[in-house]
Amino acid sequence: QVRLVESGGGLMQPGESLRLSCTVSDSIFSVSAMSWYRQVPGKQRELVAAITSGGSADYADSAKGRFTISRDNAKATVYLQMNNLKPEDTAVYYCRNDLFDFWGQGTQVTVSS
Repeated sequence: QVRLVESGGGLMQPGESLRLSCTVSDSIFSVSAMSWYRQVPGKQRELVAAITSGGSADYADSAKGRFTISRDNAKATVYLQMNNLKPEDTAVYYCRNDLFDFWGQGTQVTVSS
């Protein structure tokens, strides 16, 4: 079974930066679009950023200018660089394989002063 494992979450203060990683045990990773979602209790899971197999990226309005999604096909890893964190960024962040709708277990990001 394909596995996606997120890491890099933690407790941060507003304005700080954090990089999330998602390592994928998938031989087809290099041709799979990937994305990052986040979810808070009582709310729907929302798309944060997405990247195509060719490296083209797209972002939610809340992430534009602050977050950067990237991928390293050799490492089968997708990253989410999060800069200038805000309290509203607090959520569990999930990595998704868009080709097969596979999800990771999530990593908690908490932004609080």
